[in-house]
Amino acid sequence: MKFLASELNYFFQKKSTRINLKRLIIFAAFLLAIILLFTVIFHVISIYEGENHSWITGLYWTLVTMSTLGFGDIVFHSDIGRLFSVIVLVTGVVFLLVMLPFTFIQFFYAPWLEAQAQARAPRKLPSDTRNHVLITKFNSVAISLIDILKTFRYQYWLVIPDLSEALEISDLGYEVVHGNVDDPDTWRRLQVEHAAIVVANDNERVNTNVVFTIRELSELVPVVSFTNVDEAVDILKLAGSNLVLNLAEMMGQSLVRRVVSGSARVHVIGRFQELVIAEAPAMETPLVGKTLKKSRLRELTGVNIVGIWERGEYRIANSDSLIKENSILVVVGTVANLRKYDELMGIYHASDAPVVVLGGGRVGEVVARSLKERQIPFKIVDRGKYLQAFQDQLITGDAADFNILKKAGIDAAHTVIITPNQDDTNIYLTLYCRRLRPDMQIISRATLDRNLHTLRRAGADFSLSYSTMGSNAIFNYLQSGEMVLLAEGLNIFKVEMPEKLCGKKISDLDFRDRTGCTIVGVEKNGEVILQPDPEFMLSKVQKIILIGTLESEKKFWKLYNSGQPTEGRRKFFTERMQKAMKRSGFMSKG
Repeated sequence: MKFLASELNYFFQKKSTRINLKRLIIFAAFLLAIILLFTVIFHVISIYEGENHSWITGLYWTLVTMSTLGFGDIVFHSDIGRLFSVIVLVTGVVFLLVMLPFTFIQFFYAPWLEAQAQARAPRKLPSDTRNHVLITKFNSVAISLIDILKTFRYQYWLVIPDLSEALEISDLGYEVVHGNVDDPDTWRRLQVEHAAIVVANDNERVNTNVVFTIRELSELVPVVSFTNVDEAVDILKLAGSNLVLNLAEMMGQSLVRRVVSGSARVHVIGRFQELVIAEAPAMETPLVGKTLKKSRLRELTGVNIVGIWERGEYRIANSDSLIKENSILVVVGTVANLRKYDELMGIYHASDAPVVVLGGGRVGEVVARSLKERQIPFKIVDRGKYLQAFQDQLITGDAADFNILKKAGIDAAHTVIITPNQDDTNIYLTLYCRRLRPDMQIISRATLDRNLHTLRRAGADFSLSYSTMGSNAIFNYLQSGEMVLLAEGLNIFKVEMPEKLCGKKISDLDFRDRTGCTIVGVEKNGEVILQPDPEFMLSKVQKIILIGTLESEKKFWKLYNSGQPTEGRRKFFTERMQKAMKRSGFMSKG
């Protein structure tokens, strides 16, 4: 009903529609007059031939003749009657069979179809639209981001230049607006100056144009743009981007972080104020075989173990969690805490075995560079010969060729990293490598979220999604102005102190088991206290800092904020976005 109302509203508000309807009514009135005139003449001629028919019969004969049905049950016998029949027949062909359909289509049906299209893909947003998200391209990152935005009830719209594409996307259930992204009028109609964020997720050339166009209208609205070219980062920043995401670089670095090889030192993956989030392999360290309680890591180093990666599955850590050979610990602490951890565990080596990288594209090149920087031996397999910087490590050939894999050292390799951008290829290579080496660590990338589960079934220990990485980066910036990037959407966030927790000890809350989140900091009387002791009393605390997955965060809001992250989340969002704009320098210009 709402959709029909929007169609009717658009249909009747256009001046051309009102003019067309007037013309259609005039034509219908003229046609009706002709039908009535022919009915009267029918009676006159019938009387002339000695027939006596009712007025209904006259109307019936006129319509049957004009529509060319011609049942033949009523006919004239005189020449004048037959001539009249010919006139009625020709008039019917012209007005009923030609002009009426044409007029109806031109003056009513076509405008109605246009109204339907515009209702599904409008060209402008209501003037009171605020704190909405505008996305410039429909792709895997956009789909993943929209799923998160829906969860937290943020308004969003996809800005699509092509009307037919916009209608197709609308039919899939997404909110779409129609307009050219390089036209300032488009952004004016979309209330861009009041938007929460604009996501320019096309290629770097289109994104540069989008950012530059938006900056003509507003210097305050945050803009996040994408690129896969290092040289384009500075250009996009010059155009006015608040944040530039190079997903190829991010993906390559993230894949290498998952390698259980080299030193057992921590690898930093994100920061939140003074907190540092890192990952540390447990292989070949004294931690293997111990529970977190028996490891005494918190007492010895001050770090907080919030989760454990186990064969690609993230699980919440508690005091009874067992550390295994292939475990990767997710640790949170200050810089000083992590240094203590490295002093304690950095002397151990997880493995010196080589790594095999399959695919020498943009992500593969980043992986190779990162492995080289970490001094981890590796071989990279690619069909091309364009990796000039890695000629000593390059094996030219097909990654699916057993002899090529043997030449690359698949028999002795500790880890294989699969980097192509085609999910079908990656699933095939994952299954192939798992059959060749059941004991080897396999790390694979995916473009689409839906293929993560398939990659794990094929044998991947870790599978990272391109779209999840991009959407998490945007949403983290949207809600806090900070990026904490972990696979599967692990986030760190600050929220208002729930009343249900006031006056209680952290140790009495059973907080981690109930929500999946970990309290890693509190804000009390304007002071941020990091890594509070389990015996810390939550009194006179204004905010708490939590870390957890997206699902854990949803559990938290359900338990402590009436089921939805609405007002508290939006208030927090506004505060953080203002701070983010101040950091970028735009707020001072206003």
